[in-house]
Amino acid sequence: MRGIATADAAYSFLNPEIGQLHNPFAMLGMAAAVDRVEQAIVRCETILLYGDYDVDGTTAVVLLKTAIELLARNNGCTVRFHVPHRIREGYGIQSAVLESAAAEGVRLVISVDTGMRAFAEAKRARELGLDLIITDHHLPDAEDELPVALAILNPNQPGCTYPEKSLCGAAIAFKLAIALLERDDQRKGVSRTRDKTIYSFLKMVALATVADAVPLQGENRVLAALGIKELHRPAGVGLRALFKCAGIDPAAKQLTSFDLGFRLGPRINAAGRMDIAAEVVELFTTRDSARAHTLAEKLERLNTERRETEANALREVEHRLATDPSFAERRMLVMAGENWHRGIIGILASRIVDRTARPAIVVSIEDGIAYGSGRSIDGFPLLESIETCADLYTRFGGHAFAVGFALPAENLPEMERRLYAFAAKKLEGQPAEHVLRIHAELPLDRVTPVLAGWLRKLEPLGHGNPEPIFVARGLQLVGPVRRMKEKHIRLELTPAPSSVSSATAIKAAPMKAVGWNMAQRASELSLDHGSIIDLAYKIRENDHPQYGGLQAEIAGMELVTSR
Repeated sequence: MRGIATADAAYSFLNPEIGQLHNPFAMLGMAAAVDRVEQAIVRCETILLYGDYDVDGTTAVVLLKTAIELLARNNGCTVRFHVPHRIREGYGIQSAVLESAAAEGVRLVISVDTGMRAFAEAKRARELGLDLIITDHHLPDAEDELPVALAILNPNQPGCTYPEKSLCGAAIAFKLAIALLERDDQRKGVSRTRDKTIYSFLKMVALATVADAVPLQGENRVLAALGIKELHRPAGVGLRALFKCAGIDPAAKQLTSFDLGFRLGPRINAAGRMDIAAEVVELFTTRDSARAHTLAEKLERLNTERRETEANALREVEHRLATDPSFAERRMLVMAGENWHRGIIGILASRIVDRTARPAIVVSIEDGIAYGSGRSIDGFPLLESIETCADLYTRFGGHAFAVGFALPAENLPEMERRLYAFAAKKLEGQPAEHVLRIHAELPLDRVTPVLAGWLRKLEPLGHGNPEPIFVARGLQLVGPVRRMKEKHIRLELTPAPSSVSSATAIKAAPMKAVGWNMAQRASELSLDHGSIIDLAYKIRENDHPQYGGLQAEIAGMELVTSR
């Protein structure tokens, strides 16, 4: 099901290793980029790294800043960085920042996780005498037009034969960092980068790769798997402080993509959503334990604030979904609100997709400007859809699954008209429904610690490498449905007597199953002691002292017979 058809391919998939990474110099523009950075180091120039405010952008800045400073130790070369403020500046390179940098003597600017559509800004950089290197993973303009720059590092640009096309921005910055360090190793006749440095860098790459939801296949899988392994030994004081605030002890548990995507990632992203993302760079580069602890605690507070802001806005979103009949007719949803916090509109779009199984765009209108963020579903090219409105925007960009833009609020009705027409045509004949993809039929008595151990080798799981969902049929509840916090349920299940011999049924120990946000579904099915169900589930290993051991996490259930 993952496109792996040979033993060799299976071995490589299950055993990611450093030798599976591609040569960074296979990326178009890499040699020119490395030459110019080396020149800046020799000349003791000041280099400006221009980042983005999410996990991908901030970790990319950390990687390049660390690599260049390693090469420029004590020679006078200075590495500065600029991470834009989401509200005051918005996404992308700003000419005003370039003008200030040029006035202060900067001659080399390297963008990370941004720049592919910065046509005017690239032109302004040239006018100012700035050399611009763009490192980005977002898709180029629909006409394959590229900004004018000294070098562009993006596997998606025309003419680039680099094998992995779906790297995140931090992974591309990592490639530049490794190319710089390996060339320095070659010059000195050592192998420090391959033997040591690359592993410490992979920690940041793994965080960004998982948090940015790029497909966890091919080289991305290797980067994430090796980085997660290295995160078990967080050497930096910033990482250790972040783990502590998130309540994670990497020495005591096996980290998974879930920990990165849903526990660490949101805390890092909270800085860019609610405050100043530049402090994330400081967190990961400081050597002061007290300062790191202060910054990590601030991220924790910001993440709490983000959750509260999101919950308030989500109540309004859900009310409008329930009461506005026009939404039921649309194949794509565009929802606008006055002064919704721009830091959460992308999350709101994701929540709408989760609830409706339709692509969604959420717009915040502020002082006559509409700021939008969108999320998509499988098979719907979201960037292509908003490109039909290119003449309406002041700026836009993204990829197939996520986009962002700004436009005059007066253009909103026309944008909605074009997007609805595009979606109606593109999704014609496709029902808007959530699809639960079952990977295999697996009776509960086949769930063993050995199987669970093998399934762990599929990690890291996520987009492009989904967690296996199994189905077991004819299961009987051996007790009442236990509710937890009114939203969740806990069941105990055994094979129904009709599906197995009576002797087997007597011997079979009940399997515990937990269903998050499944209380309403249990009520709809009128589940009770003795009910027989078919269960879609994931395998979990619970270390709780009371509920420990193997258990099933409910992904879906259907009633076969009631009591």
